[in-house]
Amino acid sequence: MHNQAQMVLLIEDSEDDYEATMRAFKKANFHNPVVWSQSGRDAIDFLKHEGVHKDSVKAAPGLIMLDLNMPGLDGRKTLQLIKDDNGLKRIPVIILTTSADERDVDACYQMGANTYVQKPVSFDGLIEAIKRLKEYWFEIALLPKENLYD
Repeated sequence: MHNQAQMVLLIEDSEDDYEATMRAFKKANFHNPVVWSQSGRDAIDFLKHEGVHKDSVKAAPGLIMLDLNMPGLDGRKTLQLIKDDNGLKRIPVIILTTSADERDVDACYQMGANTYVQKPVSFDGLIEAIKRLKEYWFEIALLPKENLYD
């Protein structure tokens, strides 16, 4: 209950996966504000208030959900950039991807991912996964304060 207003940054290149995730959020009664970045580069610009986001409000997400398999700056490199940045590294990052490759799982945890979730194939499975993530990250866990830029 204490993290209900925390913003979530969803980094996902697929519009279909984004829309399915948003539908699953709704079904799971997940009401946190969500910002969608369609690429790793856009997400880093959003987090650092650079590029097209240079004039955006300086509030950080309470949680990042990150897909790995994206063109350009992929999720692995995006995770590395987030976790190597002293101003960003404390934001929890959930890897939400189709890959169950042990090398990806190990590499992401080595870089500082907080959770690794393979995207369920079915929509019902996605709803259940989102419900569990919501329960843990927004009802049980304590997240860093939303505004990291004071």
